[in-house]
Amino acid sequence: MPRTTSSNLRRNQTANGKRNQLPKSERNTRQPWTAEEVKQLRQLAKGNTPTRVIGLKLGRTESAIYAKARASKISLQPPNQSPYG
Repeated sequence: MPRTTSSNLRRNQTANGKRNQLPKSERNTRQPWTAEEVKQLRQLAKGNTPTRVIGLKLGRTESAIYAKARASKISLQPPNQSPYG
């Protein structure tokens, strides 16, 4: 059994003994996509933004981002750029 130290207690609990709650991000889980969200997804994908970052900005999971991009025919692949200019 792991030893409980005062530093562990201070890190995980407040003065009244309750656990600290991290602020929850705005989640759109199981909510339908709005036209504005799809437009933002299109813009972020065009700007070569990583899917994890897109998910955080839109409050969606990476899987949801991939699924909606595929359904909306939005490419998440970076543009093919020649290394020679």
